[in-house]
Amino acid sequence: MNKTILFAAIILLSAATISCQEENIPSVKEKYPPEITFDSEDNIYTVKVGNEIRIAPRVSHAENAAYSWRSESEILSEDSVFVHVFEAPRQVFVTLTVATENGKDSEEIRIDVADLVIPEISLTVPEGGYNIALGSELKIIPVVKHGDVSLFSWTVNGIEVSDEPEYVFIGESIGAFEVQLTATAEDGEDTETFMVNVLDPAEIPFEWTFESDEFNVSVGRRIRIRPYNIKNADGAVYSWSVDGENVQSGSEAVFIFNASEEGVYDVTATMSGSDMKIDKHLTVNVCPPEGTYKRPSTGNAKWNKVYEFLPAPGQFVNENYSASTMEEAVRYAESRLSVEQYVSLGGFGGYIVLGFDHSIDNSGSYDFQVIGNSFDGSSEPGIVWVMQDENGDGYPNDTWYELKGSEYGKPETISDYEVTYYRPSAPQMPVQWTDNLGNSGEIDYLAAFHRQDYYYPAWVEEDTYVLKGTRLEPRTEMITENYWVNGEYEWGYADNFSPVDRLTEDDNYNAGANANHFRISDAVTFDGQPANLKYIDFIKIVTGVNVKAGWLGENSTEVFGAKDYHLVDGK
Repeated sequence: MNKTILFAAIILLSAATISCQEENIPSVKEKYPPEITFDSEDNIYTVKVGNEIRIAPRVSHAENAAYSWRSESEILSEDSVFVHVFEAPRQVFVTLTVATENGKDSEEIRIDVADLVIPEISLTVPEGGYNIALGSELKIIPVVKHGDVSLFSWTVNGIEVSDEPEYVFIGESIGAFEVQLTATAEDGEDTETFMVNVLDPAEIPFEWTFESDEFNVSVGRRIRIRPYNIKNADGAVYSWSVDGENVQSGSEAVFIFNASEEGVYDVTATMSGSDMKIDKHLTVNVCPPEGTYKRPSTGNAKWNKVYEFLPAPGQFVNENYSASTMEEAVRYAESRLSVEQYVSLGGFGGYIVLGFDHSIDNSGSYDFQVIGNSFDGSSEPGIVWVMQDENGDGYPNDTWYELKGSEYGKPETISDYEVTYYRPSAPQMPVQWTDNLGNSGEIDYLAAFHRQDYYYPAWVEEDTYVLKGTRLEPRTEMITENYWVNGEYEWGYADNFSPVDRLTEDDNYNAGANANHFRISDAVTFDGQPANLKYIDFIKIVTGVNVKAGWLGENSTEVFGAKDYHLVDGK
């Protein structure tokens, strides 16, 4: 074959092959859908309330893309970069969708919106400031929200004196001193300024409080009249007179009145100090003999009236109800108990007073029951007190008698225990307390469970109030880091998983309402002697421990109601 023709044929064949290959190459680029990538490995972002958050994801194949940042049913943004300011702490799930003509991609992120870390100082200061004696000390213990991440600065008359969370002021010289505490954290600071007045001991005012201005007692009995919450009484002499006749004088601030004859008696208590003298005028009504106002049975076993409801601060106080007076608080308690729901008495000393529409007889055995919700490992004991309507007016304004339980008279059981509670100066803060033994502490604010602004009863007008009674030694212990046990007492207390007076072996696993049973014959006088009451008309249940169980919060007696056990069906 002619070589020229052969070469031409090869050229033509190669061209044809190349032409065929070019026909298999697309004339445009491959079409890919968008692909989203966030710079957070777990797709979780954090931001603080009021601060701007900017999130700029990488998006491949995003030519002419449409962006949509959606939270639930709300579109937050349609820009490629998410910019937003959240006004409240919360957890937000946001889905980004990127769409083009070639398809779309979606990715979900979580944004944790945190509160600002701004300290809040809570410190209850008496009007006019603290008054202390020359040479004495004042320990100032504030409650500071976010105190664990705060820096502290204490100044006295403008001079810094401490950077600790607490401060001890020493009254080295007489005068008025301006004390200022500043707590500073990442997002801001708070300041509290107050006065400390160092006085000559003779200038510090004396204080005392009496249970009542009027006392009622049946003829033939004795009552104890004792002031409490006594302050600035060093070296005081207490004198007592009855109808103008001096009957007692000394350092003892207690008077025993013997009600030997019916009548109305004027009793005057006098406190005398080096440069002061204070009188308190009281009335004692000696009423007719026991039994004069006894009421017959009506056949109704249940309590019929709440007379007082004053809890100590606690996590259930003010929750889902509003009460600005004792009357409103009583109506709340009655509404709960009437449908067999509990009321919480809060920390130590919180109490409720219940009455019946008849007198409950002393049988020598179990006479009435108080319903709580104890179970194995959860006992929050309430001390029970009883009263007769000695003056016959239908109100619990006579003499209270404690029912002794298994812990009565033991060395670790404290009679006449007093706790003073202080109103927090800011919402969602712990409630501080001090006791008459020199101890202090706080009722924790448990934001994870109970978020009402204040655990301090809203119907208490004063910035402090005192609750008192008998305090049992706590039986609360931590078994593991998250497991706490409130151990039971043998017998004699409300809301207590007693092996004796619950009268059942049911373990109450589901924490339902269950009763403890009580004997009127266990009533004792102020000095521990049998009261020998033939019947009672009113009962008072008082939280009997001052302790908290870690994350569970304060021990608080719960009460569902009370019944005359003699009238309980099927007992």
